[in-house]
Amino acid sequence: MMLFDPHIHMTSRTTDDYAAMAAAGIAAIVEPAFWVGQPRTHVGTFEDYFLSLLGWERFRASQFGIRHFCTLALNPKEANNPRVAQGVIDLLPRYLEKDGVVAVGEIGFDDQTEAETKYFSAQIELAKEFNLPVLIHTPHRDKKRGTERTLALVRESGIKPELVLIDHNNEETLPLVLPSGCWAGHSLYPKTKMDEERMVQLVKQYGGERMVINSAADWGVSDPLKVPQTVRAMVEAGIPHSTITRIVWDNPVNFFRQSGAAPDGTGPARRRTTTHDGHARRHLFRSGHIYNRPFAA
Repeated sequence: MMLFDPHIHMTSRTTDDYAAMAAAGIAAIVEPAFWVGQPRTHVGTFEDYFLSLLGWERFRASQFGIRHFCTLALNPKEANNPRVAQGVIDLLPRYLEKDGVVAVGEIGFDDQTEAETKYFSAQIELAKEFNLPVLIHTPHRDKKRGTERTLALVRESGIKPELVLIDHNNEETLPLVLPSGCWAGHSLYPKTKMDEERMVQLVKQYGGERMVINSAADWGVSDPLKVPQTVRAMVEAGIPHSTITRIVWDNPVNFFRQSGAAPDGTGPARRRTTTHDGHARRHLFRSGHIYNRPFAA
């Protein structure tokens, strides 16, 4: 079974993680642009970060036979920083049509401020302009209210619900998201958010339609193998193979395919190519940091 982790922050992970993910069957990933742990003070640092997702990280994944895609956005937390927020919005059109970009994201709410609402709406408009889906972060605090506000804003924006993936759901928010027609993401964490057993119960109750799971692994306490571990738990619980495949491969492929990409490897990464991969590849060969592919594609 091929696996897809549609939300993982590999910038914060090691090459050992890539090797372990490949060995566990993960064949494709999406890396959303996110807050990097401390406030950024210049718009240029966002541009450098976007370039690393488009080039360096994609090349790094390719050394292990993993297809790497990304989503780009001003994240909800830094939407509250007036020194950079509008500048990042102005920068995004330059990058949203690049090869490998499969959605606008993560966008959404953190503290549910007026600034977050403003830039949430603005980035949905960018997604509509560039014919891209959106990946939406739901807040860690006051999650139900944040999800209700998210769904209201999505409705008001006029974006088609099938172009929206609302992430980090739990037992309280999933009954709100599925009836909306949006896709529902679930982040499996070692100690917070969602665990394997709870996810198994949700799948038993709701099935696999528009359901997605991910590790959301980052620089905190997290595990890049949570998708295969959850697959194992679903198998042991007797969930049908067809439902599992739908959740961990078909659904993320079909959602992100709406960007014009082919995450399953049947076509190009997207509409255009960039020079950033070539730059990363030349740098790696010069530095001697070429890693052997751990398995045949």
